[in-house]
Amino acid sequence: MSLITFLAPDMSMLARAQQLFKARHTDIHIEKGLLSEGVTVASSLVAQGTEIIITRGGTASAIRAAGLEATVVEISITGFDIIRTVEKAKQHGCCIGAVSFPAILNGIDCLNAILGVDIRLYPIQAESEAENQVLQAFRDGADVVVGGFITAQAAQKHNLPFELIDSGEEGILQAAQEAKRIAHARNLEKTKTTLFRAVLDYAYEGIISVDKSGRITFFNPIAERITGMNGTKAMGRKITQIWPALNLERVMHTGQDDLGHILKINGVDVLCNKVVIAVNGQAVGAVVTFQDVTQIQQMEARVRRRIYASGHVANFHFEDILGTSAVLKQTIENAKEFALTHFSILILGETGTGKEVFAQSIHNYSDRRQGPFVAINCAALPSQILESELFGYVGGAFTGANQKGKSGLFELAHNGTIFLDEISEMEYATQGKLLRVLQEKKVMRLGSDSVIPVNVRIIAASNKSLKTLVKEGKFRSDLYYRLNVLQLRTPALRDRREDIRVLAQFFLKERAGIIKRHLKLAPSAIQALAQYNWPGNVRELQNIIERVIAVYKQETIDAAAIGRMLEDQDETTPTAGILPDEAAQIRQALASCKGKYAKAAELLGISRSTLWRKLKRLGLK
Repeated sequence: MSLITFLAPDMSMLARAQQLFKARHTDIHIEKGLLSEGVTVASSLVAQGTEIIITRGGTASAIRAAGLEATVVEISITGFDIIRTVEKAKQHGCCIGAVSFPAILNGIDCLNAILGVDIRLYPIQAESEAENQVLQAFRDGADVVVGGFITAQAAQKHNLPFELIDSGEEGILQAAQEAKRIAHARNLEKTKTTLFRAVLDYAYEGIISVDKSGRITFFNPIAERITGMNGTKAMGRKITQIWPALNLERVMHTGQDDLGHILKINGVDVLCNKVVIAVNGQAVGAVVTFQDVTQIQQMEARVRRRIYASGHVANFHFEDILGTSAVLKQTIENAKEFALTHFSILILGETGTGKEVFAQSIHNYSDRRQGPFVAINCAALPSQILESELFGYVGGAFTGANQKGKSGLFELAHNGTIFLDEISEMEYATQGKLLRVLQEKKVMRLGSDSVIPVNVRIIAASNKSLKTLVKEGKFRSDLYYRLNVLQLRTPALRDRREDIRVLAQFFLKERAGIIKRHLKLAPSAIQALAQYNWPGNVRELQNIIERVIAVYKQETIDAAAIGRMLEDQDETTPTAGILPDEAAQIRQALASCKGKYAKAAELLGISRSTLWRKLKRLGLK
């Protein structure tokens, strides 16, 4: 059945509509029906799927009064239609009785002066009144009556002259266009509603909506599952009859959404959000959503597992950095201040001083904490592989490349942080490509000619003086200044000896707990640890503790045990601290500066007091 039906009051208009519609409106169904007969026909059509009915006058009013679930488009009676009818009626005489519904009669008597006639109005409100009004018009001296189809029927019954106010082609076609416009708008609305309902029905949340009186207007399947209630039976009921505790009336009264409450429904904890539906600032209803807390926890666990599986997570925070020394506290404070900016950071420090721990802590303290933390050791990979890891590549970019291509670490670090450890070992050509990424904030995959915008904070680290490498021509000066916007120096363990006891006891407790042994350090052992020079810093201290745990069988670890471990350690650890060539670098700096310590310290990128300590430790003074 067509969505639109043209309901003609007589066969004449039916034939006219068929003629008019056969070219442009073939999708409009045509039927005959006048007044009460038209209501019966319309009722049957609506049951078969008709949504819009085109008809005129009294039939349109009767269908509306019947309350059918259809839109009625009334064929308008134009001024031309009335003038044509009055001109015809003048053939019978100039006294004309106009018998019809008020909508048609409105203003018709204005034609008296224009057309030289005497039009008298006889309005009717129902089909049954037409015959009496026609007879009354003739009793009042009318020469002829004009009106709609029921007026014509009444006049014919008594063999009285009449002229039918008929609808012209313009009115019929205009009504057809209006019906199609309504059908199109309704179809768009249906499509939106269907899509919207599909979204709501298949959402992961239970969704219930109510109107401004608090009656339920929507109840999706997840809401049925959570509440254990049949949604169809719940429709139309007051929400307060089902869950008084929801208190949706307060939400609509205040106009304020109420989010993030935990409720228990059918013994299940659910996260509940209540949101006001407002039109022109007035609350017209509300929506309440439910989500099983257990489901939320499971989804969160899956997300966490996926993130951790990718390895792009910063695990350390500043609270994880152990120690109470003044130099460490100041370093942490500096790092926190740096974290609140978006500038590049260069972390300098000896091997084992926790440069990556600081990098991760900076990331977790910054506003990028929700983004990825991607780390790579620049010394661990050959140049070409390092470039493909950093910048990614398109399929077939080089022999052995993944045919689907691969995202680079800069892409993976988007909206997060990338940590470039041992940046000093990056080859000169790769440094130039890294500089371009820093300058343009865009990355180009190997083998590609297009760029990808990236928003990444760079933290680089080195255990060598990049300033010295710049002077030696081994590191690009422009890249150095790009990286060295903020500089953080991680203190050597020998420069914060008061932290050795805390660190040693932490490592002992942590490692011994794994093998379920209860060990403790004697005061003499702690003193021995504090007196050692720790060229390998915290990492070396951790190794010593692990070795003692593995070898020493007594419950209390004394100085003798520590001494033996340190003697063995001295055979494998360079005495120069973290930098195997540190002594050579210092000698070269002093020679370049003609023995002037202040200038040599500046050249090395360290303070004068630090240089003096290194000279003493290395036996160069």
